[in-house]
Amino acid sequence: MHISKKLAEAQASGTPAFSFEFFPPKTSQGVQNLYDRMDRMHDLGPSFVDVTWGAGGSQSHLTCEMVHFAQTMVGLETCMHLTCTDMAKEKVDGALSEAYKAGCTNILALRGDPPRDTEKWEAIEGGFRYALDLVKYIKAEYGDHFDIGVAGYPEGCDDQKDQNILMEHLKQKVDAGGTFIVTQMFYDVDNFCAWVDRCRAEGITVPIVPGIMPIQTHAAFLRRANGMHCKIPQKWIDALEPIKNDDAAVREVGKGLVAEMCRRIINHGVLALHFYTMNLAQSTKMVLEELDLVSQGGTPTKKALPWRQSLGLSRREEDVRPVFWKNRHKSYVARTQDWDEFPNGRWGDSRSPAFGELDAYGIGLKGTNEQNIKTWGKPETLRDISDIFVRFIQNDLKTLPWSEAPVTDEAQAIRNELIDLNRRGLLTITSQPSVNGAKSSDPVHGWGPPGGYVYQKAYLELLIPPALITELIDRIDRTQTMTFHAVDKAGDARTNSNSDGPNAVTWGVFPGKEIVQPTIVETVSFLAWKDEAFRLGTDWASCHPAGSPSRQLIDYIMNNWYLINIVDNDFHSSSGIFDLFEGLQIQDLDGPLESSKPTVNGHSPRPLAELNGNHKVTNGKVFEEVLN
Repeated sequence: MHISKKLAEAQASGTPAFSFEFFPPKTSQGVQNLYDRMDRMHDLGPSFVDVTWGAGGSQSHLTCEMVHFAQTMVGLETCMHLTCTDMAKEKVDGALSEAYKAGCTNILALRGDPPRDTEKWEAIEGGFRYALDLVKYIKAEYGDHFDIGVAGYPEGCDDQKDQNILMEHLKQKVDAGGTFIVTQMFYDVDNFCAWVDRCRAEGITVPIVPGIMPIQTHAAFLRRANGMHCKIPQKWIDALEPIKNDDAAVREVGKGLVAEMCRRIINHGVLALHFYTMNLAQSTKMVLEELDLVSQGGTPTKKALPWRQSLGLSRREEDVRPVFWKNRHKSYVARTQDWDEFPNGRWGDSRSPAFGELDAYGIGLKGTNEQNIKTWGKPETLRDISDIFVRFIQNDLKTLPWSEAPVTDEAQAIRNELIDLNRRGLLTITSQPSVNGAKSSDPVHGWGPPGGYVYQKAYLELLIPPALITELIDRIDRTQTMTFHAVDKAGDARTNSNSDGPNAVTWGVFPGKEIVQPTIVETVSFLAWKDEAFRLGTDWASCHPAGSPSRQLIDYIMNNWYLINIVDNDFHSSSGIFDLFEGLQIQDLDGPLESSKPTVNGHSPRPLAELNGNHKVTNGKVFEEVLN
């Protein structure tokens, strides 16, 4: 979506939009850390992010990679910086092509700073001299595909202080095709507001986005302000000087100063704020919370769908996904990125797309062995494993091998039930409570356009020992309202579903639209997820030395237990899915796992072989009667 349209919507609604700037880190570990931070900052709800461009395209490959990651994998509307500095036309063409293929529809066209070893800026042969030339070229080559941002300088720039000349240049860039303006950082609000008024008087009507630099430390604040020749209000100097050696106090006072600055900008009618994050999150988040623009929990206030959308090329119309990847959205995008089309409303043949191989996309467990052991410890008994899952549900842990993000507020409705299951040794992977007609504006369950209602069926996915499969499946069959799929690592698979087609587990009803059914359960996708789920568990085991109790324990679970998903198709029922497990537990959570005794109401369960034949698929023929 074009940034100018997002800004116009914000202006019309009276709700300020905000955005973030990131730059390419110098190390590979820095890049991975930034990707993790971008993923977390997505949930603050920015309208867009932009990614800077090194002089002469020195980091052009990384800039393009970051744009692709943010746009496609994280689902952030992204604007790519593009400069003229030392940039031959071929480099510009390559960068624009990469942005186009990533699904990016926004470019910030800049002249850029001269290289460090050059005192004066000069265009290279065959390149572009001014940002104006770049704007004209992009417009001529790509028409309206790219929204083109241009730079504004309320306090002048290094080689031009004459505001009359700068205003003339700005007007020329806008007239040539610039659709929004992003300003250099500043702290003098009075000067900025006067500059905005002058822009409007000169006939510049496109949205103006002020550049805001949050305050991290006193030294960094002075260095950046002086480096950009920003005027610092005396009030700010007086407030920060006495506490300059206390970083925490500087961030707290700085939060208030920057928030007050933002309020004055908003009160002047400019409903957009662009934060120069310096690849850090905390100071920006503090300002946004002070302005009440994000929830204190850091979750987005509006969602188009119940899962995070990818904004990659050809994926903007995607509106159906399997529930299994609920907590691993980047993995799902990676494993489906080669598809020619994506499900959107009419599923068609769910067997046609092939999920990408696990190794090809590097979707295994994240983090080093040392980091993962620090996070999840060295479990030696099933109770240790159970405690890890319980701590995750209680938000004491932020991740599990199967979940890249913390438990959401949605789980609050079933938190006690999930904790109870895990304390009995039944390990829950994914879940959702039933919802019967919550408003689309509901802060926990809501999604989609205003004025609608959303629904969902109770869903539960967990790992259970094979000795309990027979009893659990019999209980599911007796309900007549529940369906399941179960499979172990070797491929022994069971289901009571009569169709390989999709079963919608969330849907929404909205004014003037067909019913939207964005989250499904279906056989083919579950089998693809099964490979990933057991791979993640095996990766977790491999974090520990060979032969260690932790490795043997986790490997035993992965090699012997079943992954089962259950859908309660009666969305009016709030507890039925948990009633299935009454009396099911592992008796000795502290003993050796291979000798532990699952029980059913205190008695030994029936053997695994005692199962209706129409449910059992053996000899590696996974769901053969469904897939053939």
